[in-house]
This record gives sequence, C-alpha cells and structure tokens, in this order.
Amino acid sequence: MLDMNHQFDAHLNVQSSLAPLRVINVKPSISVVGLGYVGAVSTACLSSLGHHVIGVDIDPAKVNCIANGKSPIHEYDLERLLGQGVDDGLVTTTQDLEQAVIDTDVTFVSVGTPTAADGGCDHSYIDAAARAIGAGLKRKNDFHVVVMRCSIPPGVTMGFMAPIIEEVSGKKAGVDFGVCFNPEFLREGVAVADFYAPPKTVIGANDDRSAGIMTRIFEAVDKKPIVTSIETAEMVKYVDNVWHATKVCFANEVGRLCKPLGVDSHDVMDVFVQDTKLNLSPYYLKPGFAFGGSCLPKEVRAVAHIAKQQGVSLPLIESLGVSNATHIERAVEMARETGAKTIGVLGLAFKPGTDDLRESPILEVIAALNAEGVNVVIHDPAITPETPLEGQLAYVRHGSAGLQSLAHDLPAMMRADCADVIEKADALIVTHSNDLYRTALENAGDKPVIDLVRINANLDPQQNYNGIGW
Repeated sequence: MLDMNHQFDAHLNVQSSLAPLRVINVKPSISVVGLGYVGAVSTACLSSLGHHVIGVDIDPAKVNCIANGKSPIHEYDLERLLGQGVDDGLVTTTQDLEQAVIDTDVTFVSVGTPTAADGGCDHSYIDAAARAIGAGLKRKNDFHVVVMRCSIPPGVTMGFMAPIIEEVSGKKAGVDFGVCFNPEFLREGVAVADFYAPPKTVIGANDDRSAGIMTRIFEAVDKKPIVTSIETAEMVKYVDNVWHATKVCFANEVGRLCKPLGVDSHDVMDVFVQDTKLNLSPYYLKPGFAFGGSCLPKEVRAVAHIAKQQGVSLPLIESLGVSNATHIERAVEMARETGAKTIGVLGLAFKPGTDDLRESPILEVIAALNAEGVNVVIHDPAITPETPLEGQLAYVRHGSAGLQSLAHDLPAMMRADCADVIEKADALIVTHSNDLYRTALENAGDKPVIDLVRINANLDPQQNYNGIGW
C-alpha cells in the first residue's frame, strides 16, 4: 500500500555545513473541529503530547475561552493543560475551519450529532464541516487525514461525509486525502485521565497511510491500537454505549427486585462483578443462536414471576424471553425461505458436548418446521434414537413446548451418521461448532446453509450460506 507521508516520519535527518547530523522529532499538526466536550479535551491532551493543535468552532465564546487558556467546561485538569498548551504556543483557536485545514496535517471532527426529529441522527453539522474541509483541501497539495470522532450510524463517514469532501475538494478519498473514524471513550469527570489511559484505541481506516498516521499520533498513550474498518469502528461506539445503558438498567432492575425481598442489592452486585470468567467477560457476547438449557430460560421466567408477585416492573429482564423467541422465529423464517422439503439439523442439544435437550432452542425450530410438513433429519454426536427423554420431558413440562411436541417424532428424525444428514437434506441448519460439522459442510455442495454458530468465520455470507447475525 502507500508509504507514510515523509513529513510525518518519526525521525528526519537534517544536516548543514555548520552543524553535525541531528535527529528531529516531527509530529503532525492537528485541527480539532468542535470545541465541546470531546473537542476541548482532545485539544488539550493532544497538545500535551507535543502536537500543534488548532481548535475550531463557530461559537466565538468557546474560541476565545480556549485561546486564553481557559476551559469551556468543568473537567478535572483540563484548564491546566489548555493553559500550558497556550503558553507553549501549541494551542491556538479560530472560527475559520477552511484555513485550519490548510495549516494542519490532520483534522479531527468532533461536531454535534443531535437527535433528529425522526429519532435518527442529525447530520447538518457534519455537512457544514465537510464542506469547509473540502474547501481547505482544494487549496492544498499535501496529504491530509480527516478523522471523524462523532457518534454516527455506520456508513455515515464514507457514505455521507467523504463524498461531500470529495465533491468540494475535487479530490479522491484514500488517494489524495485520508478518512478515518476514531471513536472516543472518555468518561465525563475523568476524561483527561481516560485519554492517557484509554480502555482501547480504535482506528477505523480504509488505507494504510491514514492508519499509520493515526497509530503514531496515539502511540504515546496506546502502543497496540485496534485497527479495523471504518464501519466497524462506527458501530463499536454505538454498541459500547448501548451496552453501558443496558448495564445501568440491569443493575437498577436488580435493585428494584431486591428491595421488597429484603435483600441488599449492593451486596448482590458486589458478588456478581467478582466473576470475570462469565459475568464480566467476552463469554456469551458473540452473536449466535438463542439461549437455552436447564438454567437460563427458567431463571429468567422465575425472576419475572417473582417481580410480578412483588408488584415490581422489570421491562428489561421481562423482555429477554421475547428477544430470545424473536431470534428463534428468525431461524424458522430463514429455514422457510430456503424452500427445502427436507432440512438437516447438525446439533440438537442446547450446547455441544452434552445430551441435554432441555429447552434447546433448535427444538422450537424443528417443531415449527415439522408442524408445517417439512421433513427434518438430525445428527448430534451425543444423542441417538435410544437417548432416554422421559426425565427431560418431565423437567420441562411447563417450559419447552418444542421438546413436548416432538417427544414422539424425535427418535425417527435422528441419524447416526452425519453424512446421511448431508446427503438427505435440501438445506442445512448448523447449531454446534466442531470439526466434524466443519468438514461435513465442505461436502455439502451448494445446498443452503443456515449457520447459527459461525462455524467458519473465514466464509463470507453468501446467498446459500448465512447466519442470523452475519
């Protein structure tokens, strides 16, 4: 790909007839558009790393405030850093974004993205910034990187902002100028500390040159940034914040449930968060199929029932069953869409390595298809036609409708040989990830495959190979 712009090389050799060879550290100059919360903190902290930063805003009060080394917001240590940056000649401000682009190497866009009337994202400030940036780029020849930092829906950076810049500047994104998305993860009140010790640094970039420049800007605070696509970086910001909102609501619902029961909710959650193997971990946080088994479904129902008895409303917890059922129904819809007369299911238990069928979500899919006259053949390494179901049926008599309705037909659907399922089926549903099924799918030809576990992450979604969430 493209080499780094020579003006951003970490070490430039400068030699004259009067001086010996010396090494100079050159840092890109940065313009920050929007001097609100994120912009003001970025201006101060980037200048503290040795970058010349030009703060840009249409509000003269913010421009004048920062120009005088004062903070426009209340944030610990921010005013000290801004004052130091102004005193050192590293922080200046202006209302002229076009000129700021001409005078810098990188532009961070931190303008507002308020909620629009329809509940979506208002792009008007992005539009205005993009046009001014494009006008600036039109007047300069050097490679310039435009970095979006606002919270925006995936696709806005390259589908909305970049085309405006290209149109106004007459230049090509990724060739004449770079485009990145760099979400911030700053908590108000400790934003300065978070800048220097980020939970992660995400750089969304579509060209190596821009990614390299951004990596070097942040290397002082993070030696191992996560470089990904622009669209993934855009989505990460939304997902992070929705997850934080979910945690707040979850903890509050726990509190509302605990109080009438006389249980100390803080004691409960203090114990809960000590589990970093399951509770606070990547476990369970991969898009796949619905939850099932002997514990999760019945515990969700039990908590909802307890809350109802106590007269407590828990919308988040109560909706978990609804969300899970919606996921199962989508799998049924995908199976119908194949038009297959015979569907093969690879994996029947609620998880691999067990013969536990209690509330296995695929049973609900099989039951729905069976009721519609679709022929279903099944393989599971741990289950045979002789696997006793009586005990499991008794356990879920008020839970799993799928297992109850299939109790008579299920043994006849089972196949001892996985290859037999592959051969007989017109379409396949995969619910377990293992080498046996991975190899079997290689022999499935062009049969439609509904992969509910992403058994092969290297395969791109195609017309005949898809999952619910990919």
